[in-house]
Amino acid sequence: MLKLFVKVLTKTYGNKKHYYASLVENNRVNGKVVQTVKINFGAVEKEQIPYLKAAYSRNKPRLVYDEKVVESSEKF
Repeated sequence: MLKLFVKVLTKTYGNKKHYYASLVENNRVNGKVVQTVKINFGAVEKEQIPYLKAAYSRNKPRLVYDEKVVESSEKF
């Protein structure tokens, strides 16, 4: 079973934050955990991070929710 996850690094240049994402695999070698980068996604926007994590998670969360239409029976 693969132990893959999305790892996001945050770098700050001046006052602006930059995000870099990678798909990483965890392995235990000689009693220590070693992370191996499988895919480097490069620079990503902050809004893209939850979607990347959801795409590679075991339990796929629902990211888009239907809005409930509330009909009021009250008369003004």
